[in-house]
Amino acid sequence: MIRFRISGYVFRISEPVVLERVEILSLIEQFQFNFLDDNRWQFILSGLKNTIIITFFAVLLGIFLGFVIAIVRSTHDKTGKLKILNVICRVYLTVIRGTPTMVQLLIVFYVIFATIDPGKIVVAIIAFGMNSAAYVAEIVRSGIMSIDQGQTEAGRSLGLNFSPQAVKNILPALGNELIVLLKETSISGYIGLMDLTRGGDIIRSQTYSALFPLLVVAAIYLVIVCFLTYLVGRLER
Repeated sequence: MIRFRISGYVFRISEPVVLERVEILSLIEQFQFNFLDDNRWQFILSGLKNTIIITFFAVLLGIFLGFVIAIVRSTHDKTGKLKILNVICRVYLTVIRGTPTMVQLLIVFYVIFATIDPGKIVVAIIAFGMNSAAYVAEIVRSGIMSIDQGQTEAGRSLGLNFSPQAVKNILPALGNELIVLLKETSISGYIGLMDLTRGGDIIRSQTYSALFPLLVVAAIYLVIVCFLTYLVGRLER
């Protein structure tokens, strides 16, 4: 029998205590346990594929809607026309930019598409595309408005337009928006969609090891972001 005292209380342990040796797995063994055993790496691969698909099409949708909104807003700022459309665009920008992306995703999934099931990937593309459009619109509008009126008139007299200078001004910000959108897709798991972050979380729930799955997910995001940053830098030059 083992007796010990803690804070005035006496505790007795009559049964033998067995201490088991806990093995510390090596890095290679941990990698194999988390990803190779039971082919758990497929969760990461499947999530990465969905993340890229969502980001790509959401960017296209965001750029299209953003350019339309930017044209309406800049036309109103320069000429005073399209007042009603400008009011609608301003309300849209205020709502989208003033509410969390996750709340917008949940509203699109549970409210707008409550009775229709176009697929979770389509829902995510629409939600993230609409969110991105609000930021793209302001980026494009600021790029257009940053061009001096004298430069615009001089270019038009030569048969040119403001597109080259506007693109040069907005390209870095558009590249940054693409990177932000890629990382924002990590909340897709809230609607039960298998994205990259969700894939790592599933592995963690099966292996009860959070370090390796999360580090690998973070590393993949980092590599993609660095690659996109490199491409944007090359395009700027």
